[in-house]
Amino acid sequence: MRYCTKCLMPETAESLQFDEEGVCSVCRQVEFKHTKIDWDHRRGELDKIVADFRGKGMYDCIVPFSGGKDSTFTLWYLVKKMKLKPLVVRFDHGFLRPTLQENALRTFRTLGVDVHHFTPNWQVVRKLMYESLKRRGDFCWHCHTGIFAYPMWVSLWQNIPLLVWGEPTAEYASFYSYDEHEEVDERRFNSFVNLGMNAEDLVGMLDNTISDYPVTERDMLPYTYPPMRDLRKQGTRSILLGSYIPWDVKEQVKLIKDELGWKGDQVEGIPPMYDYEKIECFMQGVRDYIKHLKRGFGRTTHLVSIDIRNNRLTRDEGAQLVEDYDGRRPAALDVFLEFLGITEQHFMDLIEPHAVEPHKTPSCEECQSNCANWKPWDYDQWPRVIGDMELDSKREASR
Repeated sequence: MRYCTKCLMPETAESLQFDEEGVCSVCRQVEFKHTKIDWDHRRGELDKIVADFRGKGMYDCIVPFSGGKDSTFTLWYLVKKMKLKPLVVRFDHGFLRPTLQENALRTFRTLGVDVHHFTPNWQVVRKLMYESLKRRGDFCWHCHTGIFAYPMWVSLWQNIPLLVWGEPTAEYASFYSYDEHEEVDERRFNSFVNLGMNAEDLVGMLDNTISDYPVTERDMLPYTYPPMRDLRKQGTRSILLGSYIPWDVKEQVKLIKDELGWKGDQVEGIPPMYDYEKIECFMQGVRDYIKHLKRGFGRTTHLVSIDIRNNRLTRDEGAQLVEDYDGRRPAALDVFLEFLGITEQHFMDLIEPHAVEPHKTPSCEECQSNCANWKPWDYDQWPRVIGDMELDSKREASR
């Protein structure tokens, strides 16, 4: 498999390209960010955008908020640096962890903000998890789409035309580059957020014959991007803070820890030095494990590559961390299999067709012999309530 000659990202990474020197497109984007952008000018552009919305309604903007490092920093920056009054909108994907919740509560009370918290129908979520795992090798469709679509609906319902998100994708992928102004719009949503499956299509894909919870189009609204005519009529802008100020995760984590008492956490498949990364979800270890099964790399490769690009880690040091942490079977997989009512072999059978060449998915036996052999401290606190036992028994009987 081919790897970037500067960082450790492989050719199987989505959207990645290599130049004639073997350097990946994300490394080149970060070089552009450090050397070619007038960040004072960019910040001036942000001030002009905000001026058009400040004080025009009950809230100046919406901040979509998970409670992770990026959304927490974004909220801090808008409240403390820009003196805005935001409405915080949370889409609860169903797997929020205790430390994350404590961080969020502390942040809300310290900054003094109003919060809109939405939790979708769990039975719908379970069906969507299984269907997107089967069709795209990614069980997070409901999370991807809900996080980016639901705040847009709140924007319309509450008449708050400005939404401000966190980091640009140019920092980590090549769907967009730093020389263009990425906005969180319908084009972006349909290009890669929804994995090529819209909510209307999924209604027809779901098996409603084995459940007391048939899914209808009404159930899918939180995952559906609002009509563009309505957003245009409102004058909606949906922008990324990281397009206007230089994004530096290490410095921003230090800031929110100092200013807000934000705490990191253990995450499966990630070295302790990255305790700030993806602490929002107790299924994160499964998500990263699936990436490794499909593409031959996991979260640690992604993280050390960021540090290599920013001259905080050597390539050899990063490679050792990848060897130690990527690809270990997470304890969270057992909970995940319980939620969906499937066996581990069936899980592997669902993943295998989505492997990206030249990587080959290992066998179930090989994976089971490569366990991490530890559990996050809050493992026993994760909710195990499943709900639809009839669906579980019928699905398992059909395997």
